[in-house]
Amino acid sequence: MRCSPLVLLAALLAAPAGADTLPLRVGPHAFNAEVAATPAQRQQGLMGRTHLAADAAMLFVFETPGRHCFWMRNTPLPLSIAFIDADGRIVGLADMAPRSEARHCPGTDVRYALEVRQGEFQRRGIRPGTPVDGLPH
Repeated sequence: MRCSPLVLLAALLAAPAGADTLPLRVGPHAFNAEVAATPAQRQQGLMGRTHLAADAAMLFVFETPGRHCFWMRNTPLPLSIAFIDADGRIVGLADMAPRSEARHCPGTDVRYALEVRQGEFQRRGIRPGTPVDGLPH
């Protein structure tokens, strides 16, 4: 089977080699999320990425709930972040500017954070209280 160069390029840009991905539902909306579950994966995040598809995301998974903060020091993409509690509900949203050291912290303890292309949550009507299905335990 042969792939067109455009299909191959899209697949290469979607996620780095070896990245674990997980289908998530945020309310009625589907996202294909790369999983960052180790300290090294969480530290790397989306640093250095120059493209993120509208249905792509990065899910940060923490071992224990806490007030986990994020910044964008080496990330050239503008992103939106959803802070998600241990019950799988969004408890806060924030837009994050590229290459900024401004800290974005949840107002309560969270177990997960989901980063998407900036504006995707707003465009889809996703707000605090929205359930997220498919999260790892």
